[in-house]
Amino acid sequence: MTNKPTKATITFDNGAAPIELPILSGSLGNDVIDIRNLSKHGIFTYDPGFMSTAACNSNITFIDGEKGLLYYRGYPIEQLAEHCDFMEVSHLLINGELPNATQKQEFTRTITSHTMLHDQLSNIFRGFRRDAHPMAVMVGVVGSMSAFYHTKGDIHDAQSREITAHQLLAKVPTIAAWSYKYNIGQPFMYPANHLNYAENFMHMMFATPCEQYVPNPVLAKAFDRILILHADHEQNASTSTVRLAGSSGANPFACIAAGIASLWGPAHGGANEATLKMLEEIGDISRIGEFIKRAKDKTDTFRLMGFGHRVYRNMDPRAAIMRKTCHEVLNELGLNDDPMFKLAMALEKIALEDEYFVSRQLYPNVDFYSGIVMRAMGIPNSMFTAIFALARTAGWIAQWSEMNADSGHKIGRPRQLYTGETRREFVPIVKRT
Repeated sequence: MTNKPTKATITFDNGAAPIELPILSGSLGNDVIDIRNLSKHGIFTYDPGFMSTAACNSNITFIDGEKGLLYYRGYPIEQLAEHCDFMEVSHLLINGELPNATQKQEFTRTITSHTMLHDQLSNIFRGFRRDAHPMAVMVGVVGSMSAFYHTKGDIHDAQSREITAHQLLAKVPTIAAWSYKYNIGQPFMYPANHLNYAENFMHMMFATPCEQYVPNPVLAKAFDRILILHADHEQNASTSTVRLAGSSGANPFACIAAGIASLWGPAHGGANEATLKMLEEIGDISRIGEFIKRAKDKTDTFRLMGFGHRVYRNMDPRAAIMRKTCHEVLNELGLNDDPMFKLAMALEKIALEDEYFVSRQLYPNVDFYSGIVMRAMGIPNSMFTAIFALARTAGWIAQWSEMNADSGHKIGRPRQLYTGETRREFVPIVKRT
């Protein structure tokens, strides 16, 4: 076994004194060079996109993109998706451990007791246009929760953070479902607390006052699995947004609203919605060859959505689980012969076998399959990202709480490489040419 280095040395070609920096090791993953004192020497690092920068330490989620690993608190995602429900996984993310039977019952009861929204929040929904995107509505309504659910300003108090976590985890599904109901002009459906977390959301989405909705157990299990697979994913754009907003001591509801806004981007949470739009654009199996050719053409702006991943250089571990779930749902609903789903499966087959895609490790990712599953369940494309936000709320809460429990955390303040004008003297407007 080779000894790990404990320090790195930066040398300069102008004869300046070298700088020694400590090297830190986590429990898993790459070592990091601690550059916190680098600014004292008058230099900073340059890392657009922060792809080589650790902005925090965390014990919540671990990803190894090369090996295709995703762990929540040390548990492989495959095991959690197979054996747990979303309430257990949420408890794990927020509290650090899987609950025992009594703890799960109490945690579920607490979340269930908070599912109702303050009655005046319904007025905020009605302030939006009916055709507003559900994510626009969610950003506004979740942010407005700060005016209705006061945290007493003590975000450093563990009990206060726990209450906020319960409120968000319980109420965001109601907000997401009501965003859909408002969009289509149907009455809001109140939570049915005898149902589990996934079933309750489906009830609020699909029930009406004049017709009872009985959740299909296969579809409810599939939806629950979607929530688990999307619950957290380390320091991605939206999680980093929540942490950065929270680092200033901002209201937690505002922090989660900021995370929702970040997730809305098509390069982040909008990927499964974009995948379905791509399938609709292709339209028919007979046209797959044409679009595959375009995807391989570097001069063409067309890209296959739902394939490859910025982090994973191997198969996305969530994709294999979602692929199985996808076929379970299609079989349950008798949709295997649906033209859109046949198109998706044909595209999947090519991506898994074509040398161009295999050599570039452009495997189908979780967004490819989750979009197909949600479409089969009757969930419209516009709600895909809203459901992603609903799932990721558990991770955002855990990350926000972890940061605020750390007495050593500081307000985020990235530096820059300035490339603008140097000093210029002011010229009065009458003398400007």
